[in-house]
Amino acid sequence: MSESAIPSKRPNPLRVLQLTDPHLMADPVGELLGIRTRESLDAVIDQVRGEGRVPDLIIASGDIAQDGSQTAYRAFRDRVSVFDCPVIWFAGNHDDVPSMNAVIEETESARRRVLTGGWQFIGLDSSVPGHVHGALSDDELQYLRDCLAECPKTPTLVALHHHPVDVGCDWMAAIGVRNGAELMDLLRRSPQVKIVLWGHIHQVFDRVEGHLRMLASPSTCIQFAPDSSDFAVDQRSPGYRWLELGPDGDVDTWVRRVDHFEMTVELDSDGY
Repeated sequence: MSESAIPSKRPNPLRVLQLTDPHLMADPVGELLGIRTRESLDAVIDQVRGEGRVPDLIIASGDIAQDGSQTAYRAFRDRVSVFDCPVIWFAGNHDDVPSMNAVIEETESARRRVLTGGWQFIGLDSSVPGHVHGALSDDELQYLRDCLAECPKTPTLVALHHHPVDVGCDWMAAIGVRNGAELMDLLRRSPQVKIVLWGHIHQVFDRVEGHLRMLASPSTCIQFAPDSSDFAVDQRSPGYRWLELGPDGDVDTWVRRVDHFEMTVELDSDGY
C-alpha cells in the first residue's frame, strides 16, 4: 500500500506498529538537524493514539537514542508505555547496547522473539559498535535459523535496523548490512517468512520479491531524500508504519505522516 492507501477491513487483524529512528537525547530539547526529536516522537504517538487503532505489538527498529544515554532510553520507554502491548527494541548504529540493555533488561522490551496472533516476530541485532554500517554475526544468523526451524509453518516477520538490500540511494550502499546477501538468501529459502522490516534509511521502501515483502519506514524525526546520490535531507513529515496481519499470512500495510508537526529542517546538512 502507498502512504495514502486506505487499510482493509479485515476482521480482527493482528495490528503491528513500527516506530523507528527517534534519535532521542538526554537533553529534553535536543535537536537533530533542526528537529526536537522528543517533540516529534510525541507528535507521532499522539496521532497514533488519536486514530483509535490499538496496536497488539510495537516494533522499535533501532536508533532509539542519538547519544546512547540511559536518559534517552528511559524517555522512549516512558513514552511507549502508553500502549498496552509488548514493545520489541533492538539496536541501531547510534545506540549504545549496554546502556540500552540496562534500561530494558528483564522487561518485555528485551525479548527478541514474540509468538502471537498466529505470527512469529524475530528481532535481529545488526549493529556494529563504532560503525555506521551493519552486519549479522554468525551467532545472530544461527539464532534466526533456529527460530525458523522451530516454526516452519508459522507466518514470520523478521526485523532489524540496517537495510539488507539496495534501496536506491548511492550514499547508503556502504552503510547497510555488509552480509545482507547471506541474510536474504536464507530468507528466500524460508517460505514462512512473509515480511522483512527495517529502519535506518529514514524513508519509505516497499518491494515484493516472491514470498517476501521488504519494508522500511519513515523516521519519527528527520527524513532522508529518496533516490539520492549523496546525503540529502527531505522535508517530509515524521511518520510511522502500520501493519495488519492475517493468520493466513496476508499483509496490509501503510504509512502515516504527522503533517501538522511544525518543523524547520536543516536541508543544507552534509550528515548527522
